[in-house]
Amino acid sequence: MPQTVCSGTMFTTPSGFSPHLACAEPGEEEEEAPQEGPGPGACLADGNPITSASLDTLIQNLVPTADYYPEVMRKFGPKILQLLTEWTETFPSDFRDEKMVGHLKDIIHRIAPCDEEYWKTLNQVLQKLSQRLALMSQGEESIVKVSLNASSISDKLVAFKTKPPPIQKDMLSICNDPYTLAQQLTHVELEHLSHIGPEEFVQAFVQKDPLDGTQPCFSDQKKKTSNLEAYVRWFNRLCYLVATEICMPAKKKQRALVIEFFIDVARECFNIGNFNSLMAIISGMNMSPVSRLKKTWGKTKTAKFFILEHQMDPTGNFYNYRTALRGAAHRSQTANSNRERIVIPFFSLLIKDIYFLNEGCANRLPNGHVNFEKFVELARQVGEFMTWKQVECPFEEDRAILHYLHTAPIFSEDGLYLASYESESPENQVEKDRWKALRSNVLGKT
Repeated sequence: MPQTVCSGTMFTTPSGFSPHLACAEPGEEEEEAPQEGPGPGACLADGNPITSASLDTLIQNLVPTADYYPEVMRKFGPKILQLLTEWTETFPSDFRDEKMVGHLKDIIHRIAPCDEEYWKTLNQVLQKLSQRLALMSQGEESIVKVSLNASSISDKLVAFKTKPPPIQKDMLSICNDPYTLAQQLTHVELEHLSHIGPEEFVQAFVQKDPLDGTQPCFSDQKKKTSNLEAYVRWFNRLCYLVATEICMPAKKKQRALVIEFFIDVARECFNIGNFNSLMAIISGMNMSPVSRLKKTWGKTKTAKFFILEHQMDPTGNFYNYRTALRGAAHRSQTANSNRERIVIPFFSLLIKDIYFLNEGCANRLPNGHVNFEKFVELARQVGEFMTWKQVECPFEEDRAILHYLHTAPIFSEDGLYLASYESESPENQVEKDRWKALRSNVLGKT
């Protein structure tokens, strides 16, 4: 129990408090018992040392009230203040619950009266927390709005392939510079990352207290991992957007130009350190409706694409990518500008790494001790991610490009296959049967 030095004007002896371990019998001279409990320096209002007390009584005399402020708070107040500050800054989502905010305010009202500076600092903590929660709510609302606006296009728009180009709106008409598009993709990535808190990683995998194993420690899990899930949806959207842009043009030459454009965009993403967009673009170009366009790929310069594929090759547990990521991380640590600090990891692999570390390593060692090595490694990986996500995007926003990335209609998987078959005819009977079924189901044709 922490030591307390009590002042007569601030401390009154509570009932049930015994300043000695034993009391003398009537008529006997009291003998001072060995000092226990809070230890040297702890005393009552009359100066006698505290040697024993019930737990409730000790707590009572260490908790500030409206009329009583223990001296120990003057010693530990700054540390409590630091704890509250770091807690609210690192895990603001914990305070979305009004009950938690009530507890926070109660703590503040208990420790703040002793010092005017405490009042100022703690009020700033509350103000910053309120602003952070408001920003988080706005960010989540915008993500929901974007998700609604970016719903899949009607696959009947495959019919546009036979209409004049001005009717169609594609990426190249919005942005034909690969570096500019890579910059705008980086804007989107960093915006998503800014809303993901470290608690979402924990809540994504942990159903129960890892050291208890009996009581659930999270409720409404879906809500608390909404930003993480939205980021995964963005990756999938970018994959399908790339595939849609490639499959949509009616002419083979135009499709080849689109492929080469996205290869250059992927290369610029790699140079920036935006590995998540890089992998999404490669995944989109490797989707079956795109990869089957052999005549189109035959018109494409693919040397750069094969180099990028090699960098993101899953062989050896993504050895090449992990090497490149370490290089980007090292560059970020020694950087002099925000452009060099950008590190956006392939997010799905990061999630996989954290998941298997959490599931594959026991929380306790065979002797029952906490497996600190596991939790240190979890903290290292999540902490590294938290450092990367705090980088401010150094590139100027282009609202037209960002709007297109978020709202451009995309084909479903069936729509992509239909567009692919319309571009290059089926090569075997299986593809012919599928093409016929898709024309019937999607376009109402036979």
